[in-house]
Amino acid sequence: MASEQASGPLRGVRVLDLTTVVMGPSATQLLGDLGADVVKIESAGGDSMRWIGPWRHAGMGPMFMSANRNKRSVVLDLKTPQGKNAAMVLAAEADVLVSNVRPQALGRLGLDYNGVRRANSRIIFCSAVGYGSDGPESGKAVYDDLMQAASGIAGLFGAVDGAPRYAPVNICDRIVGLYVANAVTSALYHRAMTGAGQDIEVPMFETMAQFVLADHIGGAAFVPPAGEMGYKRLLSRSRGPYQTKDGYLSLVVYTDKHWRAFTRIVGCPDLLDSDERFRSQETRTLHAEDVGHFLAGHLPARGNKEWLEILHGIDIPASPVNSLDQLLDDPHLKAVDFFQEIDHPTEGKVLVCRHPVRYGNSKASIRRLAPNLGEHNGEILGAEFAGEPTPAAPASTAKIAS
Repeated sequence: MASEQASGPLRGVRVLDLTTVVMGPSATQLLGDLGADVVKIESAGGDSMRWIGPWRHAGMGPMFMSANRNKRSVVLDLKTPQGKNAAMVLAAEADVLVSNVRPQALGRLGLDYNGVRRANSRIIFCSAVGYGSDGPESGKAVYDDLMQAASGIAGLFGAVDGAPRYAPVNICDRIVGLYVANAVTSALYHRAMTGAGQDIEVPMFETMAQFVLADHIGGAAFVPPAGEMGYKRLLSRSRGPYQTKDGYLSLVVYTDKHWRAFTRIVGCPDLLDSDERFRSQETRTLHAEDVGHFLAGHLPARGNKEWLEILHGIDIPASPVNSLDQLLDDPHLKAVDFFQEIDHPTEGKVLVCRHPVRYGNSKASIRRLAPNLGEHNGEILGAEFAGEPTPAAPASTAKIAS
């Protein structure tokens, strides 16, 4: 049943959100989906992602709306005594504070962990930073592009294609946002067990370095090194997706069982016994380039539909290569009601992606769509702040739950 009432596992948790752009807001949006009451503090100019269009009304761009649902917005000038005091009152009443403001700036405002915990000893204070505070790069501003470069992601493209480049998605922001949400929920559990709040630092560089090296540390996992770094299968120039008669296909012919089934289909039933490059998973990884060329040579013989029927019939994982617009028509996503059309009070009908995780007893929900700038000043801060600024519309509450 559609409801404004939080139903997720974090129901009753109050989060004070001092984040902007993508990484921090995506983390606090997850907490909001899980039932937390998220209060977002913005400057008079608003989160910069408000202005990334297209939009129906300026300040309500699609990336902002997707990362800021289930939140209420207040506008405060934290450089003024009035604004700082109001923020401290909110922090004193919060369970969690999440910030990606540089720690030095928060310290100057008195809104760092040491300042806030004097008002709220149980606060869970999570700082998402570029580099860990113990290192020489601490305090530097970062963005997703910089982290893709620093963590080795851009360089991996160079190892495959000859020149470094960025993945066309904010992969570092999104991944580190997941770590932030995980850190907060873990700290909430710790507080439930011990009664103690704590200070948490989630550094983007260290997080992404660990993420990349989990796949690519290779021989450097041993001291002294036992071989080269890098997972050859992922670095293969012939990894795919592969061209078929009428499109492109992704498939993973991985185990010996997969390979014996696939080679029978393409008329090479003795390949694993006759060619040492294909004999085992180990040798196929060492000769990943040759393996890819073999697949690429056979896929053009059939079209996507025929290949998918054949491959699924012999239990080989395969998928067509979707474009962005094809995702909107994907039959599986439609069947699981992944997309939902909801009426926003100021932006009209909007399309949202529901929270993807299913909870049996504490369902995540979409209770509010992204707020207009300062929409909840009066509701949260009281009459003296109600005119800064005037909300564009009533509270943007979505009458839907997932």
